[in-house]
Amino acid sequence: MVSGAAADTVARARDAGVEWMVCVGTDLATSTDAIQIAREHPEVRATVGLHPHDASRLGEEWDRLEALAAEPEVVAIGEAGFDLHYRHSEPDDQEAAFRAQIGLAKRLGLPLVIHSREAWAGTFRVLRDEGPPDPTVFHCFTGGPAEAAEAVSLGCYLSFSGIVSFKGAREVRAAAAAAPLERLLVETDAPFLAPVPYRGTENEPALVAAVGAALATVRGEEPAAIAAATARAAAKVFPMRFPADGPGKM
Repeated sequence: MVSGAAADTVARARDAGVEWMVCVGTDLATSTDAIQIAREHPEVRATVGLHPHDASRLGEEWDRLEALAAEPEVVAIGEAGFDLHYRHSEPDDQEAAFRAQIGLAKRLGLPLVIHSREAWAGTFRVLRDEGPPDPTVFHCFTGGPAEAAEAVSLGCYLSFSGIVSFKGAREVRAAAAAAPLERLLVETDAPFLAPVPYRGTENEPALVAAVGAALATVRGEEPAAIAAATARAAAKVFPMRFPADGPGKM
């Protein structure tokens, strides 16, 4: 069932001009699914991670997640980090899982994908303690200019989702306008956060161009320039895993 739905999603993305995608794991089950999808579709790669919501399962799932992370389809570790909005896992459990995944990313020489929601102080504290893997991506960035500057000062990339198209997201839009172009990525965070003009529908990778267009509007730049710059940045984040040339979109 996952394979069939994924095939349709990949086909629509391909038809929309998307050249490659990263399917994100958030626990053992979804990480396993992401790898399987990547095996079936050459334009897809996977991450392996334990989302802050599921951090309480670290002891139960860690050994198998660590083994999965070595699979050739895996291009990053995460989502890892903190979510103090919902607190589905206790903050101490979130921190333990975050630190474990930072260590795993470093051992395997893989990028780290961070989820941080209402937890900037804790996120930056742990990153300063451990030292961020090179490279590190703040997925679905929701901070303002100050948080963006702190992330960039640590050598991190900022990945913007459909939120950047929301007129009410003033701080996120200000961060997108001020951040260095070479540190920007675009994503959908599907099936959530569909960009304007698709807001309220189920999101999918085919809509990533709308995110790029919104980012271009916020920055006063041409969409083609944003597409080229974010493709170059993505190729640096995931070296030797995707083509570095061409107008590919993530």
